[in-house]
Amino acid sequence: MKPIAYFHSPFSSKFGIPRQSGLVEELDGEIVFEPKYRNIDALRGLEDFSHLWIIWLFSANQKHRENLTVRPPRLGGNCRLGVFATRSPFRPNPIGLSCVCINKVEIDEKRGPVITVKGADLMDETPILDIKPYIKYCDCKEDARSGFVDNTEWEKLFVVLSEQLQSKLTDEEQRVLVRVLEQDPRPRVQNDPERVYGMPFYGMEIHFKVSEGKLFAF
Repeated sequence: MKPIAYFHSPFSSKFGIPRQSGLVEELDGEIVFEPKYRNIDALRGLEDFSHLWIIWLFSANQKHRENLTVRPPRLGGNCRLGVFATRSPFRPNPIGLSCVCINKVEIDEKRGPVITVKGADLMDETPILDIKPYIKYCDCKEDARSGFVDNTEWEKLFVVLSEQLQSKLTDEEQRVLVRVLEQDPRPRVQNDPERVYGMPFYGMEIHFKVSEGKLFAF
């Protein structure tokens, strides 16, 4: 299989990316097609759909892992479950699946048709294998059970941005950054209040510390 497109997002590394699509609905991203697929006819009818499924590759996972059990972050990294009972990025085949909201489809003079989406959990330059429209009557299961996710609550952090950081970001970028950081991007096994973490965001390096449920970013 070969990529049909590549994703463009504010994250140039996987650290800090929301752990699931839709968690940060304001987060913008772009799907830019490879030259072979830069034909508006390939997207004919897409304007009638509100959401997309993106099938993509975990291209940032350089080490291939054969572990059949993993430690889900939502369980604090303390409990092992089968890899096929989780959405761990370390899988026998490194394929991701994300549901995103279609914001707009535009024709770029150099890049051809570009799909702008919201709520993605993809790193910048992620290879996309396929896109398919989200179909409500068959994709939405109102009576579905979600295993351990139904029984665990994800506690959001209280986020404070330094004045210096605020001065470098637009109001919209600040809102998105707060939504990203309140999800707590740290590995769940790390809880050192003195440790300084860093993550790329819109071409900047964001640093932050976490203590007693409060995150201070600078």
